Amino acid sequence: MIFLVAALLLLGVLLGTAAHLPLGATLTAAAAIAVWLLIFAIREYRTKEARR
Repeated sequence: MIFLVAALLLLGVLLGTAAHLPLGATLTAAAAIAVWLLIFAIREYRTKEARR
């Protein structure tokens, strides 16, 4: 999953609107998205384990 986030960030920096943002803002947004995905994955894992 981290590889996917890194690949999307790289693609965004090279081709997308992230190229028009300062690097600090891009990295902050990427970190926020990564934390959100991590929290989501943990919640899904816990829900899956609770059903067993």
